[in-house]
Amino acid sequence: MLTELRIRNFAIIDALTLPLAPGFNVLTGETGAGKSIIVGALGFLLGERGTSDLIRTGADKASVEGIFDASGDTELIALLDARGVDVDDPTTVVLRREIVSSGRTRAWINSATTTAAVLAEVGRALVSLHGQHEAQSLLDEESQRAIVDAFGSATAVAARVRGAYEAVLAIAREIQSLTARKAEAERRADYLRHLVDEIDEAQLKAGEDVTLEEEARRLEHAEELKSLAGGMAGILEGEEGAVLESLGHMQRSLAAIQRIDASLARLQELYDSAFYSLQELSRELEEYERAVDLDPARLAEVQRRRDLIFRLSKKYGPSLEAVAETARVARAELDLVDSGALDLRQLEVRRKESQEALAAAAAELTRLRRDAASRLATEVDAVLPELGMPDGRLDVSMPPRAEIGAVGAEDIELRVALNRGHESRPLARVASGGELSRVMLALKTILARLDRVPTLVFDEVDAGIGGKIGLQVGDTMRRVAKHHQVLAITHLPQIAARAHHHIVVEKGARGGITTADTRVVDGDARVIEVARLLGGDPESEVSLAHARELLSAAAHESSEPATRGARKLAKKR
Repeated sequence: MLTELRIRNFAIIDALTLPLAPGFNVLTGETGAGKSIIVGALGFLLGERGTSDLIRTGADKASVEGIFDASGDTELIALLDARGVDVDDPTTVVLRREIVSSGRTRAWINSATTTAAVLAEVGRALVSLHGQHEAQSLLDEESQRAIVDAFGSATAVAARVRGAYEAVLAIAREIQSLTARKAEAERRADYLRHLVDEIDEAQLKAGEDVTLEEEARRLEHAEELKSLAGGMAGILEGEEGAVLESLGHMQRSLAAIQRIDASLARLQELYDSAFYSLQELSRELEEYERAVDLDPARLAEVQRRRDLIFRLSKKYGPSLEAVAETARVARAELDLVDSGALDLRQLEVRRKESQEALAAAAAELTRLRRDAASRLATEVDAVLPELGMPDGRLDVSMPPRAEIGAVGAEDIELRVALNRGHESRPLARVASGGELSRVMLALKTILARLDRVPTLVFDEVDAGIGGKIGLQVGDTMRRVAKHHQVLAITHLPQIAARAHHHIVVEKGARGGITTADTRVVDGDARVIEVARLLGGDPESEVSLAHARELLSAAAHESSEPATRGARKLAKKR
């Protein structure tokens, strides 16, 4: 649960600490005192978009920090571990987010930097924020379906239906693609066969274009190569005054030097190395001269081969590798002509199996939803009278779809009748904003035992209600607080009086700039605040007596109203 919310330089807030307790917490204060800003700061902490306009005048950044008691929340600790967040103390998790004047935001979990996406994911596991916007989401078909599936423990089956539907679609796309490719291959078959035959007939070898280029160059210059090699061989050996003959004369002089100076033995090594290398060079040149072939027939053959490779490369690719790849792709396309029918039959078998799996999963989901719809309607109908809707009735309509889709075999629509004798209609056509909020609260009351998020925040759930209905809404929220920590922002004394923990937001000034602050009230201070909410003179004995009566009634409130509502509903039916 959220134990403390710290806000700095956010909108009109300079520095504010909001202490929260287990059970039912309420936040009250004059209009414009900053209650909505606190909710906005909490939303920013939980990942909502922020702009530099949120920064308090004169500050360079704004920050919001939430301290959460995570004792025993093994799922949260596992989520943090999976996201790479170190948890030194498994009983405490700290979320922090700030925004600077440039509009850039940064986020931390337990002092370690993280992304806004991870912060939002962890935040959703810790706090569920419900306001007028969230009540409006009840009008969305997806939200209504999610409520029924959650209540009927059908979420996993719904995911299986979606997966089975995606599998059917994937196979259908395969069939469509293969059918189109097979038809195209059949249309191009003659051309493809010609292409493959032409390339296969050439019997191309990898790297052949390079070796042919080198051989053609040698054949074209064979006479010149032969002459050059013979000339160099003659210079080295065979002619009068050849290099090797001259070196032979040098040997006598070198031997005479060494007889006089034995330290010059190294010169002999250098001489021997040079002499033998030149001998080897002369021999290689002579062999190369003899090997050079003046073969016009071979030159013509090489040139014809090069011309063939050039034509194929120009038609089917810039290189031999590209030509070979073109042939491979063409063969694969031709294979479709022969094997496509068999592959299509196999795909049709797979599609039938996938459709059967989808139908089975959808049937199971339908069964769970029908059971859930009946039970949810019964339980919500028992709560609606306690929220000022004595004749309220919820129906869950499940019209079948023409075809099974990703969401199952039926659509889901929540319908209500809020007045006696009226037929149920879609929420959007029946409920006002305040009624929507109370329907949402009724659903939240029923789903509270299923919802694992520890903290629920309700903003403006009291819109459009008052008097006895306010008391009933407060009682309902107090019951939800048995399963969750609840924070409600309210203007109604009837709701405020039902809270276990009461916080007042007040507007003041620091350094000549307006700010907001909070204080926890109990005892006489709380009596005065409830009296103020009643709208009279908070110091008059009448207002104070009325406030004490509300607080006293809340202190002795039991779950009897819910029981009475259930009995009343049973009689009505």
